[in-house]
Amino acid sequence: METGEGNMAGPFIGAIDEGTTSARFMIFRAGTDDIVCYHQIEVPSIYVKEGWCEQDPRVITNTVNECIEGACQKLVALGGKIEDILAIGITNQRESTLVWDRHTGEALGNAIIWLDNRTTSTVEELLETIPNNARNINYLRPLCGLPLSPYFSGVKLRWLRDNVATVRRAMDAGDAMFGTIDTWLMYNLTGGVNGGVHKTDVTNASRTMLMNIETLQWDANLLKFFGLPNSILPEICSSAEHFGTIAGGVLRGISITADLGDQQAALVGQQCLVKGQAKATYGTGCFLLYNTGPSIVHSQHGLLTTVGYQLGRKATPYYALEGSVSIAGAAFNWLRDNIGLIQNTAQIESMASQVDSSLDVYFVPAFNGLYAPYWNQDARGVLCGLSEETTSEHIVRATLEAVCFQVRDILDSMHKDCKIPLAKLMVDGGMTVNNLFLQLQSDLVGIHVLRAKIAETTALGAAMAAYKTVAPQYNMEGPLSKSEEREAVKPKINSTERNLRYQKWKMAIERSLNWETSTLAQGERESFDGA
Repeated sequence: METGEGNMAGPFIGAIDEGTTSARFMIFRAGTDDIVCYHQIEVPSIYVKEGWCEQDPRVITNTVNECIEGACQKLVALGGKIEDILAIGITNQRESTLVWDRHTGEALGNAIIWLDNRTTSTVEELLETIPNNARNINYLRPLCGLPLSPYFSGVKLRWLRDNVATVRRAMDAGDAMFGTIDTWLMYNLTGGVNGGVHKTDVTNASRTMLMNIETLQWDANLLKFFGLPNSILPEICSSAEHFGTIAGGVLRGISITADLGDQQAALVGQQCLVKGQAKATYGTGCFLLYNTGPSIVHSQHGLLTTVGYQLGRKATPYYALEGSVSIAGAAFNWLRDNIGLIQNTAQIESMASQVDSSLDVYFVPAFNGLYAPYWNQDARGVLCGLSEETTSEHIVRATLEAVCFQVRDILDSMHKDCKIPLAKLMVDGGMTVNNLFLQLQSDLVGIHVLRAKIAETTALGAAMAAYKTVAPQYNMEGPLSKSEEREAVKPKINSTERNLRYQKWKMAIERSLNWETSTLAQGERESFDGA
């Protein structure tokens, strides 16, 4: 929403939210969740080959600058003043990787986006280098908290070094600069080749596989494993401090005072600032973060150990366990664009509500493999339990339930790792406007589900951290608005039904696993390939 009502006096805080499909600049009243105005523009992806996903770095920066200009024009039109913007924060799609030339400031190719899986072969090559022929994807977990996966920046960087000659030459000559999207934006906003800063924060660095999860610094052993030079890396900072000053445009002279990866920003925006609190963000994928406090919990059940936030250079870092679902809202895009089952996503709730159940239909949307807790890149999508009575409405409902079941997979793993059952789950993101979906989520997990008061918790988290830097007395755990408390969605089915349906979901998962490697013997595959 854009308020624009009443007094337009500041102070304000701005937030850049650069996501996978769009960028936006939002202006909040400082210390509140009151959105004054915003401007949002889609960012196109480039699909060079199957499984590859890229974006043009210049399009990203130009789009962000347009969003800043657009939101500031709206602020002025509402009677506000740009000079009342105290500071801005940045939040971004994580893991997406790009390299640029430190002398020209020009990118050495497109950004490789986080969901790109071209690096599957790179993971295989790296597994071969692990001592004792162990091929253990968790070999680096004690150092960085992450398994070897195409998902993370270090693997993408190694692919770029191995496959793009200009990147390899720039790295060897000391001319290359690496960054995730936050670093690229910050570099350009603060001047680029003319004094632009080369920085990131602990949350984004924790998703590269190159930062030591305990020291919060780049790790020489990790760099050696990936064969990457230290010279390419940005400075690691906390999530809330002065990063630099914007060099041009309508925000010239305003400080950047926060930087968080998008899911960690949502954790802050949902005020999950106490150990044992958790949030789920439902968008293209679904991401769950469980605050483990100052303690590092190394998951034994397929979850990632990551930095939740560090709100100040001298502040205690808070850690989190994370589980990610690669396909959540994207499954409905597939229903619409690939098989024409729906015309638009606005139909989802009404269609799914026309039937009382999925009629024992189970859909595993593992289009590019499964993430936590399975980490199986060879899994593929399956639709199980079809009968003559199955309709499009049953499949749409089964698709909603698929997201819910995947969330249960992750929450069960979090319970096993932390030994503390969740009583409630804070939720946000585009899918949470669907009331039936929230009820299904509560039913199939068996906990209370609380929807965020505003959808933009990612941008809100960045704004809260930015304000904390310029107003240290700001209580981030205090009320953000005068509106009433969120109402909890409570389970309506019993545990017997819940567990029976989950058991069938597990049967569907079994049918999706190792699809690429187990369906045919190697010789048979070769004969088919040569046919």
